Amino acid sequence: MSDVIHTEREVEALLFAAAGPLSLQDMARRLPEGADVEGALAALAARYAGRGVELVCVAERWRLQTAADLAWLMTEERDEPRRLSKAAQETLAIIAYHQPVTRAEIEAVRGVQASRGTLDVLLELGLVRMRGRRRTPGRPVTYGTTEAFLEHYGLAALTDLPGVAEMRAAGLLSLDLPPDFAVPDPMGLGPDEDPLEDGDDHEFHTDFMGETEPAAE
Repeated sequence: MSDVIHTEREVEALLFAAAGPLSLQDMARRLPEGADVEGALAALAARYAGRGVELVCVAERWRLQTAADLAWLMTEERDEPRRLSKAAQETLAIIAYHQPVTRAEIEAVRGVQASRGTLDVLLELGLVRMRGRRRTPGRPVTYGTTEAFLEHYGLAALTDLPGVAEMRAAGLLSLDLPPDFAVPDPMGLGPDEDPLEDGDDHEFHTDFMGETEPAAE
């Protein structure tokens, strides 16, 4: 076997086993002194041209890779369910049972400050929507569940949710619910709500000294 072919085989073996692209210096350090690495690479590039695996140079480093037009064979698409954090699950349960509910009311039930990110996730997933604005000082946004919430959990209606006693036992409902508490209509506005106006997609705090500023996170 000629030295050229032998070097070509050695370079091919190095590229095949390498965890990442190799430079000329990387290969030369492992090969016998005087080995024609560039000649071997040129021969390999010609031999692999048009095949399912090709020899390519990326940032002055060489590697064997799948031909670009066959990359679709290596692609697998699958749906990865997005898992809700415990905080998001608790917030969603509170909204489902207390709606229409404001952020301050969510915080009062949970006993901790509601993270804007938690509500953003629920809104992004379409499980929660902004229903309107409460007719109280500051005009806070009220939240409620959506039809997508019912579809996601396989519920025909909110009345199919676990009972209040079960949710209390799980710590997801406040223990001081009013005696006339009932499962609300998630789609209609409450008697103390006003509808959102066009472009009204955020909460704000009204400063009764005459300024309006974003609510504190």
